[in-house]
Amino acid sequence: MNSSGALGAAEARALRIICGPTAAGKSALAMQLAERHRLAVIGADSRQVYRGFDIGTAKPTAAERERVRHLGIDVAEPTERWSAARWAQDAAGWIGEIGTSGVVVVGGTGLYLRALTSPFFDEPPLDPARRAALGAELSAWPTDRLRRWVAKLDPARSHLGRAQLLRAIEVALLTGTPLSRLHDAARRPPPFRARWLVIDPGDALMARIDARIGEMLDAGWVAEARDLADAVPESAPAWQACGYRAVREVALGRKTVADVRAGILVRTRQYAKRQRTWFRHQLAGMDVTRLDPRDPRTVSAVESWWEAEDGA
Repeated sequence: MNSSGALGAAEARALRIICGPTAAGKSALAMQLAERHRLAVIGADSRQVYRGFDIGTAKPTAAERERVRHLGIDVAEPTERWSAARWAQDAAGWIGEIGTSGVVVVGGTGLYLRALTSPFFDEPPLDPARRAALGAELSAWPTDRLRRWVAKLDPARSHLGRAQLLRAIEVALLTGTPLSRLHDAARRPPPFRARWLVIDPGDALMARIDARIGEMLDAGWVAEARDLADAVPESAPAWQACGYRAVREVALGRKTVADVRAGILVRTRQYAKRQRTWFRHQLAGMDVTRLDPRDPRTVSAVESWWEAEDGA
């Protein structure tokens, strides 16, 4: 089915999206929901798109993928740059083929979710020579420094990842206008009516992140990184996934798990904080339900959210 035709057709249901910070428990709840209703799961995770980067991105297991169809996972080579716009185009196609009643979108990459529900405009072309010169200068900057600069140039994008921070700086400096302002000025009508379910365990999240890192290490994260280091260049975008560069150092014998574990924990907690900020500000005024996965009523609440009439 042509996705553009499907998106133009009247749908009884809005697009259901389950989101939240890393390690919140959204994937498990989505899996249960998908099995009950025979849904396909569309992953909105910028780290899970890369083939081979499995353990450290908490991809669904092979058994889970046997039980439920997953889309948006393992779609890119580790050396490819996968943009939010490209992911959103693919996701819109899958939704067009299946229909909104047959899918649930699940993930924590806010930029992907925004690209799907509030499409970006075509960004202005930048002078290649000036962009290359600026890129050479910024490449040596640590991410924290980039973030501080974006907080001044384009505050609305200062919570994003390194690639998006670099893009924000490029556009602001080379066009004279912040990227977020350009987006707002040329925003397209949303192709979907989205209903959001934000999963967040509150104060328990930090402990859950710590536990998940331990589980990943126990599951063979270092061995996976060792195999990947033999096949994937260090410069590949996939290594930007949280914790992978540090684990690669362990795999190559340059550091120990004890050397890097605390740093991975800090960076993952910082990432979760940025995700929370995004979901709090970007979803303001939208159709949002918030749930704590520790609540014994959560499974029934997820079911009620799925079954609710649009706009309820």
